[in-house]
Amino acid sequence: MSNLEIYEKVRSVPSSAQRKIESGRLKGKTDINPMWRIKALTEQFGPCGVGWYYKTTKQWTEQIGEEIAAFVNIELFIKYNDEWSQPIFGVGGSMLAAKESKGIHVSDECFKMATTDAISVACKQLGIGADVYWEKDKTKYGTDEDEVINAADMKRLEPVFNQLKRTGYSQNAICKTYKIDNIFTMSDLQIKDFLEKIKSVPDKENT
Repeated sequence: MSNLEIYEKVRSVPSSAQRKIESGRLKGKTDINPMWRIKALTEQFGPCGVGWYYKTTKQWTEQIGEEIAAFVNIELFIKYNDEWSQPIFGVGGSMLAAKESKGIHVSDECFKMATTDAISVACKQLGIGADVYWEKDKTKYGTDEDEVINAADMKRLEPVFNQLKRTGYSQNAICKTYKIDNIFTMSDLQIKDFLEKIKSVPDKENT
């Protein structure tokens, strides 16, 4: 067996499963139909529950100012050559309560969307959809629903989240300030700069 056998079989994404994002912060990036990933898993390993399955290991929310993000951790298992794999980790996120121009929008599908995101992260490690990611990652780490939001990112940004919670400052404001698509693309220098500037902002309870 070649180490790249599975990778080569699932790396290419048919055009029918790709969608160019035409507006918003992610304009110009490519979205992959999540059902195509399910099809790819089923083609390679068999039906869900027989040749592959996943376990949800954790669900939680994080409040940042007026916004609330929902996160899900999963472990994906595949059966290959009659043997079950070790867990393939995936973490995904989606907004439970997002601040929009008309107020706070609450999603009742946030955990479902976060789970879909987590599955995509686990699938990425198998090479599923690799050609799309390879093209997208030529310049820098991107941040659409298919990107990895891993434990290291969460730890690195923990001081930022703490300050957002303390002050009520929004993620969108940070993105506008540093001209980035998503808070998870903040560089270490930008984090340092933000933490220095936010020191002078009073607690939201005192404003």
